[in-house]
Amino acid sequence: MPDRKMKIPLLDLVAQHQTIRDEMMEAVTRVFDTQQFVMGAGVEEFERAVAEYLEVKHAIGCASGSDALLLALMALGVGEGDEVITTAYTFFATTSAITRLSALPVYVDIAYDDFNLNVELLERAITPRTKAIVPVHLYGQCARMDVIMEIASKHNFPVVEDAAQAIGAEFKGQRAGTMGAIGCFSFFPSKNLGAAGDGGLMTTNDDALAAKLRILRVHGMEPKYYHQVVGINSRLDALQAAVLKVKLKYLDQWNEARRANAARYEQLFAEAGLEEIVTPKVHADCRHIFHQYTIRCERRDELKAYLQQEGVGAEVYYPVPLHLQECFAFLGHEAGELPETELAARECLSLPIYAELTGEQQRYVVEKIAEFYRGEQ
Repeated sequence: MPDRKMKIPLLDLVAQHQTIRDEMMEAVTRVFDTQQFVMGAGVEEFERAVAEYLEVKHAIGCASGSDALLLALMALGVGEGDEVITTAYTFFATTSAITRLSALPVYVDIAYDDFNLNVELLERAITPRTKAIVPVHLYGQCARMDVIMEIASKHNFPVVEDAAQAIGAEFKGQRAGTMGAIGCFSFFPSKNLGAAGDGGLMTTNDDALAAKLRILRVHGMEPKYYHQVVGINSRLDALQAAVLKVKLKYLDQWNEARRANAARYEQLFAEAGLEEIVTPKVHADCRHIFHQYTIRCERRDELKAYLQQEGVGAEVYYPVPLHLQECFAFLGHEAGELPETELAARECLSLPIYAELTGEQQRYVVEKIAEFYRGEQ
């Protein structure tokens, strides 16, 4: 263990970029040479490539992961008075897509072990107004999709997978985002497959839904200047498609490096024997791609402050669950309604897990956590 203080960011996109810089610059230059920046052949090429990677029939690019969720619900006809079952322990966009359509989110608590929707509580949340369910594959591990799909089929409503954090993850051999009616992905730069800005994707095996999604993302226009429905402007830029097409070739390599880093953390924490933390649970039938490596820990905020002092990036996802956010006060929720969700919001801390992270850096991270709990700081 080095005596000097190390500087370890939560995510190092510069390190990733240096490995593919020349290839990336060539791809971006080709787009500038064409001067075709919105949609077009380059976007279609990426859509075909990512559909093949995900083993899904249709992949439809859009402007962001947030838009992907909104467009998916629009395509399914979600509207005023409808209820959409989901989780409150996730990023804001999952609920905002529902409320923007004047529908109501119905929250189901999460499971302690994987932070995903607790399927044992799912069926009791269903009412005659249930229009859809939006499970989130949080931190890179799939929700229990077999149970979710069985219940959805039994009650005849569609599933929209929020796979924003889970591109390349699998559940029982099936890729995240390909099991429900529609899958939604984000290419925000910090994602495992990140663009040079915002970008998103919708996936489906349903031809009719694919056609609807393609129309909705361009103002509901088909053909040009003829509007069948009121859509939105949510097109994937050709520059982003070019960046993503280059990075897609390396995604499995990067995901495997993250998985290897997670295994190393598991070993290092076991050696440290820290009773104050709980490491992530990986289900045997899942391929976890570790968008985040999230531990549960005592004195979470104090630990985060100490790690930052010692040069280690760490982040809290998510300190205020969605059901307790001020902007959703009109839903009438109160603290205590979702105990596991609220516990996770108090205990969870995400550590560096990016592909370029070295073993030496990980040992430093764990050693600093051990110092904190042993009072050696």
